[in-house]
Amino acid sequence: MILRPVVSEKSYRLLDSGVYTFEVASEASKPEIRDAVQAIWPGVVVASVNTINRKGKRMRNRRSLTYGQRANTKRALVTLSSSGAQIDLFEVK
Repeated sequence: MILRPVVSEKSYRLLDSGVYTFEVASEASKPEIRDAVQAIWPGVVVASVNTINRKGKRMRNRRSLTYGQRANTKRALVTLSSSGAQIDLFEVK
């Protein structure tokens, strides 16, 4: 369900308030995302999940002057229940 964490300035700013941003499968539902996060990181309790469906950008091909489109994506904003809990996204094992 969870494909990768989103690395952007906005997602880093949200980390301070306990909100983590992930790119998820397009068919994933909110309860499935919550269960996947709690399964990957045991001990983490998810308070809420908000999802965003993002339409892919229209891109122009330089050589043939035709248009294509990037893939549509879905993001999930996962809020943790306690302020002390956190997810180690970039830990080295």
